[in-house]
Amino acid sequence: MRFIIRVVINAFAIWVVTLIPALTVSVIAFPPGQTLQLVLTLLAVAAIFAIVNTIVGTVIKIVAFPLYIITLGLISLVVNGFLLWVTAWLTHWWSWGLRVDSFWWGVVAALLITVINWIFGVILRPQRKR
Repeated sequence: MRFIIRVVINAFAIWVVTLIPALTVSVIAFPPGQTLQLVLTLLAVAAIFAIVNTIVGTVIKIVAFPLYIITLGLISLVVNGFLLWVTAWLTHWWSWGLRVDSFWWGVVAALLITVINWIFGVILRPQRKR
């Protein structure tokens, strides 16, 4: 259940990031490109991003642990941008998916996605039973 909630929040965050005209991040919907296809595409891209973040992100975080210490965690911005870029690369092979034109705009987009995920994580966090 938590995975589905994370995917929905990621889809919303990716959609918000694609609405910013200065960023060169876009989502190409399934054909014919109506609203339902856009929502399904956003959910699919968010699921792929969550899987990439879980598998590849964990490996990178373990390997780059000394860089996290040296940079006081700021390398995580670049790592998250790289994971977003990997997601765009994986969906590039189909006629739908995420498109990131520049790596550094991907880093900015990943930062915004992280902030949106954090906000919704605080709001939707399950309360402990006392």
